[in-house]
Amino acid sequence: MTSKWLPRVLPERLSPIPQVIRAMSSEFRPPNLALTTVGLSLATFMQVLDTTIANVSLPTIAGNLGVSVNQSTWVITSFAVSMAISLPLTGFLTRRFGEVKLFIWSTLLFSIASFLCGIAQSMPMLILFRAIQGAVAGPMYPVTQSLLISIYPPAKRGMALALLAMVTVVAPIAGPILGGWITDNYSWPWIFFINVPIGIFASSVVANQMRLRVDTTTRPKIDYVGLVTLIVGVGALQIVLDKGNDEDWFNSQFIVVTSIVSAVALAVFLIWELTDEHPIVDLKLLRHHNFRTGTIALVLAYAAFFAIGLLVPQWLQRNLGYTSTWAGFAAAPLGILPVMLTFIVGKYAARTDMRLLASCAFLVMGATCFMRANFFLEIDFWHVAGVQLLQGLGVALFFMPVTTILLSDLLPSEIAAGGGLATFLRTLGASFSASLTTFLWDHRAIVHHAHLSEHITPYDSSPQAALQAVGISGQASNAMLDQMITQQGFQMSFNEVFHMLGWIFFSLVVVVWLARPPFAAKAGPGADH
Repeated sequence: MTSKWLPRVLPERLSPIPQVIRAMSSEFRPPNLALTTVGLSLATFMQVLDTTIANVSLPTIAGNLGVSVNQSTWVITSFAVSMAISLPLTGFLTRRFGEVKLFIWSTLLFSIASFLCGIAQSMPMLILFRAIQGAVAGPMYPVTQSLLISIYPPAKRGMALALLAMVTVVAPIAGPILGGWITDNYSWPWIFFINVPIGIFASSVVANQMRLRVDTTTRPKIDYVGLVTLIVGVGALQIVLDKGNDEDWFNSQFIVVTSIVSAVALAVFLIWELTDEHPIVDLKLLRHHNFRTGTIALVLAYAAFFAIGLLVPQWLQRNLGYTSTWAGFAAAPLGILPVMLTFIVGKYAARTDMRLLASCAFLVMGATCFMRANFFLEIDFWHVAGVQLLQGLGVALFFMPVTTILLSDLLPSEIAAGGGLATFLRTLGASFSASLTTFLWDHRAIVHHAHLSEHITPYDSSPQAALQAVGISGQASNAMLDQMITQQGFQMSFNEVFHMLGWIFFSLVVVVWLARPPFAAKAGPGADH
């Protein structure tokens, strides 16, 4: 009786056990790998998209909510500050809640915050909800990176990173175009409402597909000193970087005071985190050689890349008279080659030295910077778009190799924390880049304007004669001359900045060769069990 009963009943009673064992092993794979990848990638696309989608809508938002355009820039600043603070907390949050839960709740809360942004009736409300949106957005990218690595077999992890790199490149390009189109054809709240179905779908898919994945969680002691100094230091620094140009930098008492607060808080934060037994941000991750080298390359390269993405659209609108939509179209070819080459790079990159791929990326991006250094005011659309297209080749070879290098010598349990720290430093580098690039472009334009003006005096009749020949004289001719000099000054400054960016990319070839093989991204914490 017993011998007949056991074979029939045990498979039914114990059938879930092999699934649980597989979930706890390093070989855990979701039932549908492709669907899980789509869910993870969509959430990242949504989060990265929101860093740029509101930029072109600020004038409309300001008008509808009855504030000045300068006040509306806090919509961008509040998001950036909150995200910069929460990014380095990723490691602490994954230890406390687990990667899967952190991803699901971050994505759901991001959707809720997006909805609240869309129904905001005043600027303070919108700024508050954007701050919440940025706070929950911080862990999304590094956790997605860690989860993708953990669910793919070692031979295909390069492809997973390449896919994430493609999303990282395409989303910021699509943001201004999509934001402008939605604002012009519908209304600005829809730039936030579109996140709601995407976030619900992504979190539902990942929750369903990864429900059997087991994450080990702990209750780490909360480092209150580190947390407070991080919030104050990074928050103040981000405000300085975002508002410095508008406030005329250190000629503003507000910028001076905020800078001092940031410097003191960050100094205390660094000393405390390096000496505390349970730091909220594990700066000791920088002890790993490849993580340190790869992060330096990532931060500097991304800062230069961000400067390109910032300058080109502004130059097209300010100097060449493009609309925001056409400026977006001219910049858009940057995303074509990364999309086309993602799976090729991901499939075959493992057979190549990652340093070689990264070097090719830096050389291509440096070369395109030198091409832009020779741009002029009469250049046509297709030349601008062609250089953007060529730069896409460098971008396709950039993110995946550098990310693989910096993750290669981290322990599996350090992947999420390392990804969060690297992404935080990358974001901070982009903020520095935005402020310094804008300052240099404006400052050098003023210098060139002064030098060019020296050669046009009231006693030099040739410029005035040329304008009089087409029917322009008197004050109108003087105003037009000043406008022409201003345009030339900005063009010369634009060329100088890109010449500098070209040399930065070329110098990074040396940096990336300081990394030591082997380069292989390890699975995250879920693989340890």
